[in-house]
Amino acid sequence: MKEVGKVFESTSSIIKIKLNDIRSFEENKNEIKIGKYLSVQEGNLNYILVTILNIKSIYTNEEVNYVLETQPIGNFSIDNDKIKFKQGSVNIPSPTEPVYLIEQDIINKIFKETEFNSYYLGKLSNNSEVNYYVNGNAFFSKHIGVVGSTGSGKSCAVARMIQEVVGINNASNQNKDVQKNSHVIIFDIHSEYKNAFSLEENEKFSLNDLDVEKICIPYWLMNSEELESLFIESNEMNSHNQISQFKRAVILSKEKHNPDKKVTYDMPLYFDIKEVYNFIYNLNNEVVSKLENEMGKPKLKDGTLISDITKYLDEKYEFVQSSQGKADKASNGPFNGEFERFLTRIETKMNDKRLNFIISPKKSNGEEYKTEDFSDILKQFIGYVNKSNITIIDLSGVPFEVLSITVSLVSRLIFDFAFHYSKAKHLIEENNDIPFMIVCEEAHNYIPKDGGAEYNASKKSIERIAKEGRKYGLSLMVVSQRPSEVSETIFSQCNNFVVLRLTNINDQSCVKRLLPDNNSSLVNGLPTLSAGECLIVGDSTTVPAIIKMDMPNPRPKSDSIDFYTQWKENWVDINLEDTINRWRKE
Repeated sequence: MKEVGKVFESTSSIIKIKLNDIRSFEENKNEIKIGKYLSVQEGNLNYILVTILNIKSIYTNEEVNYVLETQPIGNFSIDNDKIKFKQGSVNIPSPTEPVYLIEQDIINKIFKETEFNSYYLGKLSNNSEVNYYVNGNAFFSKHIGVVGSTGSGKSCAVARMIQEVVGINNASNQNKDVQKNSHVIIFDIHSEYKNAFSLEENEKFSLNDLDVEKICIPYWLMNSEELESLFIESNEMNSHNQISQFKRAVILSKEKHNPDKKVTYDMPLYFDIKEVYNFIYNLNNEVVSKLENEMGKPKLKDGTLISDITKYLDEKYEFVQSSQGKADKASNGPFNGEFERFLTRIETKMNDKRLNFIISPKKSNGEEYKTEDFSDILKQFIGYVNKSNITIIDLSGVPFEVLSITVSLVSRLIFDFAFHYSKAKHLIEENNDIPFMIVCEEAHNYIPKDGGAEYNASKKSIERIAKEGRKYGLSLMVVSQRPSEVSETIFSQCNNFVVLRLTNINDQSCVKRLLPDNNSSLVNGLPTLSAGECLIVGDSTTVPAIIKMDMPNPRPKSDSIDFYTQWKENWVDINLEDTINRWRKE
């Protein structure tokens, strides 16, 4: 190795190097650049691998000295032409220790593909001859954070990483002869990813694409928090009464339709929302007889007394008028008149065509989904309807007011399946053999750091996966252009980061806090990364590095519209009716 300088100052995170002379710099400019690697001797055959962070020229007494600030990454040893590299803490080199240019052969051996590091991510940005591999098990079984500003190539990076793992290369399916066991679910908020996983029919790649026209997530699968978020306004004065009577009605309806099942409020069992509406309507109009021989029972207009409250589920009733007369004494029930706005809210949701995939999804034969259809509903999310490696949950058509609920319900169902499947495997002393990864695209839209009650459901479900999912074969890839606005609980659980160009100082600071201390200074270069370049840091990496990812083929539909080019074109006439009809879901 060629000596180019010596150490003159060392700290735990920075090693400063003084080059020997001007010639050392001029003759080796291509190797002495920010981001390049050098080796510092630490013993006879032991070396410290450092990356260049800063280059300074210092003029003293008409002499130019070049000083490099470098960051230690790990140490390696050379033994009989074999390279042993270890990432992490290093012995601090003493001043005067020699510094060498690192030979291409050594770089190749440090970054070479091995039995463990076999998942290809891209090429080193500062050395395009070197492929960059990470440990696929450590990368996917531990949560991944993917962050980058708009236009940094974030969607292409996500698509390329997933294409690599499911066997798509240059628009062809490498696994078309044998179906592999990968399972990836993507929450696609802008309808970008379908194009990236749509191959020619002869490639035999099955994509499970679920948009609002295809997806089926019946309301009766929701837990208490999701149901109340959908149907109850939490800031109303009598919301506690709404919750208590809504819960009562739901349980009664579940018991009616599932007589052989153990019923709880949160149990995913069929109930009829129309029956719940009838129940609340009748409570809102209830009048109770005060005649001595009628024992304070609700009384209908035709004189019928209601002794079984479950009848309130069947239809909307007319009650007698309240009266103080001795012969027909009756008074309003305890909730009479309290639920006017509540009923309007339920009715609005029931009649909203945009919510058909929640309120009234139908099977192919036109029938409602019932409790016995639960397995068919679950299969659509985990790719077992058509043996799909990729399931895309297209959220672009989901109304914003139910976005959080949709994400919450789907992710919770997948978690519960993974949990119970893992437990069943443990009983026969086996491990989960169908691990899943959920990709949360534009995560700040439904799992924000700050936000109102409307985000509670999705935050709770995704945070549960972040904290517990790995034990049951469920991991996350959290993707965002605003990492500073994403739940800190979720990002703090990520062990691997793919960091593309970040220009916002708050986002840079957020990422800097998330990265290990010995990598935080690398964040300083994030604003200057080109599209597709990214910093890879985490448990899966041999060496943290800035790499250039290959472009996915096919690509997601994430390109920005060329405003200036379109504005120079001739005037375009449009058919407003088509757009409005789609808008109205007609």
